[in-house]
Amino acid sequence: MSIRTDKVASLLQKELSAIFEKELPRNGPLLTVVEVKVTNDLGIARVYVSVIGGERERVDAVNRLQNETKYIRKLLSAKIRHQFRRIPELEFYEDRMFEKANRIEQLLKQALHEGRDESSS
Repeated sequence: MSIRTDKVASLLQKELSAIFEKELPRNGPLLTVVEVKVTNDLGIARVYVSVIGGERERVDAVNRLQNETKYIRKLLSAKIRHQFRRIPELEFYEDRMFEKANRIEQLLKQALHEGRDESSS
């Protein structure tokens, strides 16, 4: 990525985080914008969100984001329209690194526990 796309991605991440925090209803799981990747032509922004909740809640949250893309883009446009000629199209994806990190942590704890059991025998 170039410096320009990095700056745009950073701004979009900051503004989308604020939108999720203040403007979208909070009657569901916790949404966090983990990363934003912008294409070189600044036409598409891929937004990776972490959803903390049950499996069904995560699926519903990502589907809701994908269905409300136009509305979210409109809110974003109202905040940053003076900095961009054209607001990028938004694509939402679930980032499951939190879940993977928890699984790795569980496996490490299990391996350490089993290692202690074997050494004490």
